[in-house]
Amino acid sequence: MFVSDPKRPLRADARPVRRSVRYKRTLLVFLASALLFSSIVMLTAFIVDPLQHYRKPTLYSPIYTTEQRYQNPGLARNYDYDTIIIGTSMTENFVPSEVDKALGGKTLKLSMRGSLAFEQYEIARLALSTGKVKQVLWGLDYFALKSTQDNQGPFPYYLYDNNFWNDYKYWFNESTYEQAIKGLYKQIKTGHKQSLEYLYNWDWSSTFGKELVLKHYRKAQVQEVGFGSKEDSLESVKASFERYIVPLLENNPGVEFKFYYPPYSILRQVVWQQTNPERYENQMAMKPWMFEKFNAYPNVRVYDFQAEAEWTYNLDLYKDMSHHKQEVNTWIAQAIGRDDAKYRVTPDNVNDAVSQLRRQVDETVVGPDDQLHRFRVSLPGAGDAESKTAPFTRKEMPGDGELLVPAKELAAYLGAVLEWDQATKTLRFKRGDNSLEMTAGGTGALLNGTARQAPYAPVLASGTTLTPLRFTAEALGLQSEMRELGERMHEIVIKP
Repeated sequence: MFVSDPKRPLRADARPVRRSVRYKRTLLVFLASALLFSSIVMLTAFIVDPLQHYRKPTLYSPIYTTEQRYQNPGLARNYDYDTIIIGTSMTENFVPSEVDKALGGKTLKLSMRGSLAFEQYEIARLALSTGKVKQVLWGLDYFALKSTQDNQGPFPYYLYDNNFWNDYKYWFNESTYEQAIKGLYKQIKTGHKQSLEYLYNWDWSSTFGKELVLKHYRKAQVQEVGFGSKEDSLESVKASFERYIVPLLENNPGVEFKFYYPPYSILRQVVWQQTNPERYENQMAMKPWMFEKFNAYPNVRVYDFQAEAEWTYNLDLYKDMSHHKQEVNTWIAQAIGRDDAKYRVTPDNVNDAVSQLRRQVDETVVGPDDQLHRFRVSLPGAGDAESKTAPFTRKEMPGDGELLVPAKELAAYLGAVLEWDQATKTLRFKRGDNSLEMTAGGTGALLNGTARQAPYAPVLASGTTLTPLRFTAEALGLQSEMRELGERMHEIVIKP
């Protein structure tokens, strides 16, 4: 029998063999631990299911997150409904029970703040694929048809498909559990159980009022100058509509689609006209174009609330230039529910609705009293024999009886020649035998070489020089008359 000699040295390769065994054991332990950890995480995600991705919870009260792009897929898959609400933050203040009363059915709100058409398409497609949907209430904003996403982060497509194998992005996403913990903590702290009735609703937490809207308006007049340089082309917007709206209509002929255009405050439209005329004109052009597409489907109705002056001129209904109170959402649902002819878009009135909104935008001005006024300006027409309404792109009301308008536009309407001296900020108008010279910021003027005093000085506003309309017209040999048409409704008539 062989007996080893303790003094005899080990074989040269013995130590590396033992190390190799230890490495293999460590690797196996690591892989087993990783597999165990992954299994625990997967099982926890599947059982706890923070976003209700797999089922509606039965063992605990539902915990909802305000991360709509992540929450909505689970709601669409696992809840009972036959009516869905699609749209941006303009639709978040709908109360499902009120929509139920107005439209009939059982409503689930699937709004996504700041969403674009491709995101709205994904959640609508998912909900429609369940076979539960009988009608869709869709608040369609023009800006949702943009081709690019600005600030909402990557879209979680893996939550919207039926591929179980890419759910690892859900299982191992720390934000999933963070949202669940925050929701649970909020429930424990407040004792308030969340419900779908007011999910995503911000009416209760917001401050509304004219002062806030005017603050946003004046800031936007400066900050939004130049936004048009990043505006999508009309062709791109139409392509987005064709890609993300039309297929849903074609593939779901048994579902009723009720589209509506949200009623922003009139000042939102005014600022677009002033600072981003391409967007303003594109959205006007899109309305008849979209209606022609919509009208090809018997299961589609369209409603336009953007020219409803009782709402859009009441700034106390808004928290900024766009977002309105919950009660406006209720009024919208009720009007659609009764198929109100005042708002229903038809082949006969589609262009009238656009013209009405244009007229409101052209006439709206904020007065020195911080009230909204409407000014209609009638100017001489061809051969000075007929009158025409002048749609100035910017208007300021310095005081009673006068209106400041862009000097360049006024000169064109009056048939005058305009010169601008950049160094001295001086305007020089000439019409026939009459000439007028004024300097921005000063009320002094030269009329045919004679010193005159203007009631209000020309002003520079975001690169545009505004001049007093009536004073300028009279100085150039025309007559002007101010007429009161109603409460804070005026007409300035310029005559030869």
